Amino acid sequence: MDDLSRVFDALANEHRREIVQLLALQPRSISRLAELRGLSLPAIHKHVRVLEEAGMVRRRKLGRTNFLALEREPLVRLQDWTGQFHAWWGTDHETLENYLESLQRDPTATEEMT
Repeated sequence: MDDLSRVFDALANEHRREIVQLLALQPRSISRLAELRGLSLPAIHKHVRVLEEAGMVRRRKLGRTNFLALEREPLVRLQDWTGQFHAWWGTDHETLENYLESLQRDPTATEEMT
């Protein structure tokens, strides 16, 4: 699995997206994240492990407490990947209108929809 696929996989889960949102504000202890999300420590550790494997969080131990901080690079790669589509984005109506206009200019450019 490539790096971007790991990021998409990590963000596919609602709890992990919420963890990322919380860590975007400030680093937090794992126990505090569990408390804020209403999850057990074993459950939060599973989610944290997936985020770590995707390179999205960094763990640092201070005494007996594990703190997590968000690693922004994977999110930058995600933003770069989605950014390539911005040139085509608009409202759904605008996108359809642009497509219909392109068909009027070049009717042979259609792709068969299956």
